[in-house]
Amino acid sequence: MLKRILIFTIIFSGYFSNVIAQEKVNEKQQAKVKEKADERYEEYSFSPAIDIYKKVLDKGYVSQDLLKRLGNSYYFNSKYQEAANVYKRLAETYPEETEPDYIFRYAQSLKSLGEYEESAKIMAKFKEITATDDETDSFDVDYLTKIEENSGRYEIKPFEFNSKYSDFAASFYEQGLIFSSDRDTGNLARYRHTWNSRDFLDLYKVNADSVSNNTVVKLDGDVNTRLHESTSIVTKDGLTMYFTRNNFLDGKKYKDQNGVIRLKIYRADLVENEWTNIVELPFNNDSYSVAHPVLSPDEKKLYFVSDMPGTHGASDIFMTEIIGDGTYGPIINLGKNINTSARETFPFLTKEGVLYFSSDGHQGLGGLDVFATKITFGNFQEPVVNIGRPVNGQYDDFTFIIDDENKRGYFSSNREGGLGEDDIYSFVEKEPLILDCLQDVTGTVRDRISNEVLAGATVKIIDEENNEVSSTITDAKGNYVLGLDCSKGNFVRASRDGYVPAEEYLNKSYGKPRIVDFYLERDIVTGGFGDDLAKLLQLSTIYFDLNKFNIRPDAEIEIQKVIVAMEKYPSLKIKVNSHTDSRGNDAYNLWLSQKRAESTVNYMVSKGISADRLKGEGYGETRLVNDCVNGIPCSKDKHQLNRRSEFIIFE
Repeated sequence: MLKRILIFTIIFSGYFSNVIAQEKVNEKQQAKVKEKADERYEEYSFSPAIDIYKKVLDKGYVSQDLLKRLGNSYYFNSKYQEAANVYKRLAETYPEETEPDYIFRYAQSLKSLGEYEESAKIMAKFKEITATDDETDSFDVDYLTKIEENSGRYEIKPFEFNSKYSDFAASFYEQGLIFSSDRDTGNLARYRHTWNSRDFLDLYKVNADSVSNNTVVKLDGDVNTRLHESTSIVTKDGLTMYFTRNNFLDGKKYKDQNGVIRLKIYRADLVENEWTNIVELPFNNDSYSVAHPVLSPDEKKLYFVSDMPGTHGASDIFMTEIIGDGTYGPIINLGKNINTSARETFPFLTKEGVLYFSSDGHQGLGGLDVFATKITFGNFQEPVVNIGRPVNGQYDDFTFIIDDENKRGYFSSNREGGLGEDDIYSFVEKEPLILDCLQDVTGTVRDRISNEVLAGATVKIIDEENNEVSSTITDAKGNYVLGLDCSKGNFVRASRDGYVPAEEYLNKSYGKPRIVDFYLERDIVTGGFGDDLAKLLQLSTIYFDLNKFNIRPDAEIEIQKVIVAMEKYPSLKIKVNSHTDSRGNDAYNLWLSQKRAESTVNYMVSKGISADRLKGEGYGETRLVNDCVNGIPCSKDKHQLNRRSEFIIFE
């Protein structure tokens, strides 16, 4: 095991006198796990509200809630130009108070209008607001269960060409393999504290799939030296090889300022059956290690491992484009979806665009585990999946490779029961790994006022591109079940005839199934009469000052909403119920509440509403909303809650 640790641990850490134990970052993550700051959408939109809210706005009455609801009304009715205008006004007028959901809808409205650059700017703001700690995002308290669900997909057995020394880092080559071994030098223990010029690891080849000529031999040519060689990849034409070697070229070895011989990637050409023309890649560096190359399926990109500046942890996986003529593109870190604050190493890419790699930063079973993730539109999508037992276990499991066509492959491990310190194992994939992030969303849809379940309601999944992904209908008990791609954000939207649509944003999550219950408000036009109009229009409560019955400025905006609704629907009739707090005698409070009801009615009549469509009644202190009755001391704020008016629809 020690030689292989030298290759991917000791060199990265800058010394090799001790083998540092695997230390999990997951314990730290557990202490920091917290719920994302995703707010439930409690604003609703419906077609009649557009005219109501717009007229209130046109009259010069503006508030944050009014802009939210008007914007939502336009958005849910696909009036994206109007929605964008209102959301823009909301974001500019109330920049600190505008929640992420409205920022997202603003960006989506702009995208629907073809304003992609501006949409991208707004979406960047949305991402910034909703961003959370990366380690918290990746932590899953139920990860062991998920690992077990992925387990049992591989049938493994020892590689028949293992030795009693270290054998690992197999790569496909012709009808067999190239792999790394120290079988010619014996046990490394005596060199544990002295980095000398004795041969350690070399590259070997074997025709592993052939019944003849299956002798393990060293690679011919100039690849192997008196220092370490390991992890190789050969191009499809068999003429070019990239491989890892200690910082050694033309018979000279080079150390960093701490005296450590770093790792570098070299390229070799096959000339007359010998590997020669050895050159190091230009992005190598004497002060940090670059190792473990692998090619993309089209051989236009080179992936590798390094602890170069900008690395998130002990070692990260990077990528560069192969331009040609010995030149390469910018070095790109694969990002925190892949790389953690610990070690990511030994990448391998399949023809189907699956990245396998080893890590002790992602949640695993112990030591290095093998993980997998898919490439989608050039990027590696979440989640990163632990491929489970029997490939992974409590020891180090690494250098995983697989042939997409026959589902056969190899990996290495230092697990107990092997022939040497590290051994190669062959495997057959019996059942494909599930790499898509699939998650169920369940819930119940109810009437907000009566709490009755709503059968036949439509529930949809809407992705962040505003596309409908799936939909279903609630059953007789108002329940629904839908599946979504949990590697990205989604909206869950519920609707039913006669009700205001409701929506909730779900950020990406890899935990247990999500539960989203909806409580729908009835539409004042199609939902029927007999309800408190304040609830249907989401009005703020109309409050009065102590011992006064005049209409306060903050109440005017809410009353204007009622007025516009009555202007739009001539058949709509409203009864104003007014109330007082418990201070003062009962008779006085009854008189005062009646004056408040009349004041509200008179205000609406002065704005053009016919008196025969309005009623007003005062209830004094008979309908308190809290326990602030006579003789009970209460704060001013609690008493304020009882001095209110309500708007009841009647026929």
